[in-house]
Amino acid sequence: MKFGSVQVAQALGAILAHSLKLGNVRLRKGLLIAESDIEILQEAKVKTITAAQLEHGDIDENLAAKMLAANVVDKNLPELRISKPFTGRVNIFATRDGVLEIDIARINQINGVSADITIATQANNARITAGAMVATIKIIPYGLPLDDLRAAQFGAAIRLHQFNLGYASLILTRTKGMNDKIIEKGRVAVENRLKALGCVIDDLAIVPHETKDLAKAIAAARHGVILLLTGSATSDIRDVGPSAVKIAGGEISRFGMPVDPGNLLFIGKQAERTVIGLPGCVRSPALNGADWVIERIACGMEVTASDIAAMGVGGLLKEIPTRPQPRGGIANSAKKPKIEIILLAAGASKRMRGSDKLLEDVAGIPMLRHAAKTALQANVDKVHVVVQPGLPARETAVAGLKINRVISHRWYEGMAASIQAGMAALSSDCDAVIIALADMPDLEAQHFNQLIAAFDPAKNHEICRANTEEGRAGLPVLFGGRFFETLAALQGDRGARDVIKDATGYLVDVPTAGQAAVIDLDTPQDWADWRKNRT
Repeated sequence: MKFGSVQVAQALGAILAHSLKLGNVRLRKGLLIAESDIEILQEAKVKTITAAQLEHGDIDENLAAKMLAANVVDKNLPELRISKPFTGRVNIFATRDGVLEIDIARINQINGVSADITIATQANNARITAGAMVATIKIIPYGLPLDDLRAAQFGAAIRLHQFNLGYASLILTRTKGMNDKIIEKGRVAVENRLKALGCVIDDLAIVPHETKDLAKAIAAARHGVILLLTGSATSDIRDVGPSAVKIAGGEISRFGMPVDPGNLLFIGKQAERTVIGLPGCVRSPALNGADWVIERIACGMEVTASDIAAMGVGGLLKEIPTRPQPRGGIANSAKKPKIEIILLAAGASKRMRGSDKLLEDVAGIPMLRHAAKTALQANVDKVHVVVQPGLPARETAVAGLKINRVISHRWYEGMAASIQAGMAALSSDCDAVIIALADMPDLEAQHFNQLIAAFDPAKNHEICRANTEEGRAGLPVLFGGRFFETLAALQGDRGARDVIKDATGYLVDVPTAGQAAVIDLDTPQDWADWRKNRT
């Protein structure tokens, strides 16, 4: 591939390397130069451009990304979906809940072929929810030698195992004088864990904390996976739990794991059935080593002694306020973060030729009401709608909704003034705020919820920006508390994008379905096109 300065007259078929603004026309980066583009450049008296030119044996970035994605994902696995290529990038998404399996050696081989070929994945054996991005492939230059692409095709390296256990048995033991509340707490905690994996515990036994009693219960259990939660912690392989498995004709393959909390787990077999001795920490909903084992077993994956031994790196777990608890991905931690939405609705609709875009009909109601109702459906604590004074039609549009109406008295100064007004209205104990526009009709509550799920200050994920699934940056954007002061100090027509530019180290892009993150409607033609595309 050639890259550099190209005479406009010889630029047909070249790929524009940098965007150009020529009067009212904008030629975007990555444009494949056509005859009409050459005419525009010549009319603007542009003589040379910086461009890439594919040579014999080269392959376009998008086709290269698509071909590599098809190679690393087993085409017979419906659990994974490959997005359309865009600017040399292809994203791979989960279509179901499950556990991700990565062939680490193959991924390393791919990334070692050429710096022009990159593939990034979530962690091996990570628990995945449907809709999550599990990997992204990016071809760095505009074109790639076909030989390099072929050298990077090592075969399938990404697989998602879906939860398919169905049913499991649970046995609890009771020590003398043990409170019923402790028994019940353990039962509920384990059942909730399994329920989040699509598994039902319909075979429950509560027996005395004695080896013989427990052995009988193990032998009588009905299902292929048996979970044991003993009333007293298992402190040795010769303790009640492991000994009972042996008396029942089974064997222990591993006692103890290098994960904290969760050290005292054991695992074994009895009559071809998997037996898991749960550590006492499972009575808490907090993440622990048992979750890693149960998740894999629930997918039908084998968990060997060596698998458990390999869990030590990353096995030092800690519970933080924003970590989602292991119950179906719902953020229900010890301290759930308090998140509020600022819906910006104070604009003047200057480009609508006398109409108000926020009063346009969407699903039978005004756009502003539709946007506010969508925000209220998200997992947030409060929705603030920022409006300008003196517009009764907009006031009527949100009448009766449980929103906090905020007046932006300096709305005419630009977006920053409206953001300032919204920031001033936030609750004093708010942990994060989502900045959203009121003229984006395709946004749904799930778009807000995906940003919330990505918010993780422990990983510096404190700016969560909605993207299309192809990778185009859009809105809304979530900001953690460390950026509140910056947002409140914005001036003029500066918006959230300016804050992001100065803090990319805290940015995480969150893929969302469709094009909702980039569709905002500012003109009558925008609205006409949007309605035409929906019919």
